[in-house]
Amino acid sequence: MAEITASLVKELREKTGAGMMDCKKALAETGGDLEKAVDFLRTKGLADAAKKSSRVAAEGLVVTYMSDDLKNGAIFEINCETDFVAKTDDFIKFSNDICKLIADKKPADMDALMALDYEGLSVEKTIAEKVAKIGENIKVRRFAQYDAAGRLEAYIHAGGKIGVLVEFDNVCDTDKEVIRDVALHICAANPLCISDKDLDPAVIEHEKTIYIQKAKESGKPDNIIEKIVEGQVNKFKQESCLISQKFVKNPDESIAKLLGDKKVIRFTRYQLGEGIEKKKEDFAEEVRKQAGL
Repeated sequence: MAEITASLVKELREKTGAGMMDCKKALAETGGDLEKAVDFLRTKGLADAAKKSSRVAAEGLVVTYMSDDLKNGAIFEINCETDFVAKTDDFIKFSNDICKLIADKKPADMDALMALDYEGLSVEKTIAEKVAKIGENIKVRRFAQYDAAGRLEAYIHAGGKIGVLVEFDNVCDTDKEVIRDVALHICAANPLCISDKDLDPAVIEHEKTIYIQKAKESGKPDNIIEKIVEGQVNKFKQESCLISQKFVKNPDESIAKLLGDKKVIRFTRYQLGEGIEKKKEDFAEEVRKQAGL
């Protein structure tokens, strides 16, 4: 019997697209034989899910959950292949159920989430069954879980296309409208961080390099370039950092002014399918192929 190593599980997972726990079980059942494990997965009805796992899933939902006391919450992105599936009651319910599960169980990472129990099955196994049932790939992409000393606020835009979870401190019940507006602003303005002290120095240096190169190409002298770059870096910081941004509902007011003595501790913003390269469909070409033209 071959030793069932992490690398062997990884190889089977890459080869079949099946879930990690299913791959471990398949290897255990087949004595560590990779090819037999592939057949084992196929006989257990996981082959269809495996085939679909390579298809691009860039649609889906971003959902949020907050406890009644507004101190525990989560934000979660789950992807599927089509907007049609994303709008079904079953997909919406499952997405919200998993988001609440994340808030309740606080999984440390994606593997821990996929191993959690959901109605008698692991999350991973449940997803595999849903893939086989609906005929589309489903990917649990990312999540964040917050426990707040102050309170949380969440905002969802366009039915789950963008979601935000924000932790505030030094707020009270009368601040509901303000913190709602801040969450809305983060959703719309997409700040990189809360303040300029949170900006990654590497990001600043990268921007400087671009500004310097552009200034040099314009033929500006070195002493002028330095002033131009300084101004552009300051503008970048103002536009990138939450508290210095202009409030989207009132550009005459900064977020710092809107907040007053209230504080944003942290935030997570997810935009659906961000960074996923979507497949470009040529429907005319597809019709021609089907017609044998």
